[in-house]
Amino acid sequence: MKKIVILISGRGSNMQALVEAQLPCRIAAVISNRANAGGLAYAEARGIPTAVVSHHDHPDRAGFDAALAQVIDEFQPDFVVLAGFMRILTEDFVNHYRGRLINIHPSLLPAYPGLHTHARALQDGVCIHGCTVHFVTPALDHGPIIIQAAVSVMKNDTEQSLAARVLQQEHRVYPQALQWLCHAQIELGPDEHVIFRRDKQAGHALISPGLE
Repeated sequence: MKKIVILISGRGSNMQALVEAQLPCRIAAVISNRANAGGLAYAEARGIPTAVVSHHDHPDRAGFDAALAQVIDEFQPDFVVLAGFMRILTEDFVNHYRGRLINIHPSLLPAYPGLHTHARALQDGVCIHGCTVHFVTPALDHGPIIIQAAVSVMKNDTEQSLAARVLQQEHRVYPQALQWLCHAQIELGPDEHVIFRRDKQAGHALISPGLE
């Protein structure tokens, strides 16, 4: 059975979704850069090993990433899963886990990389927004895309209401991506594209506002 390590910085709602999805893998550990991350208590209550590697204990990103990788590697994971892990990772760290490092981002990449994605989408007046699961590469939020989910942007949406609707979809597509990975149905190819070993693909369109 495949093993995964999940990295969090806060309450870890996507981590919780992965735990509750009963994936065909073992969650070997949940690791945070913050000792007060709410998700640690959730993991501990379910018997999942936890660890803290504080970025405050290291003088630079390279030192922190090296210490983090050392702790991760003690669990010998097949995949390292970022679930609200609010640290920019160094190129050496990313390359160490090439093809095994996964992230979820609250936008339809390549649109809106970085922070404040929902506010930026509303400011631009887009009609469709969403989330993306992707392999992590050294280019921030630009790794090869595994799966995306889209939602309509409503005329009365606030940043909070749009974020809540997108988060619901994050909790659906992240477990799906991990299920594919654990069943070896997808992988990162040498050309930095995702190789799919599955035939089924949705053919319907999301149109917003709807047609009359």
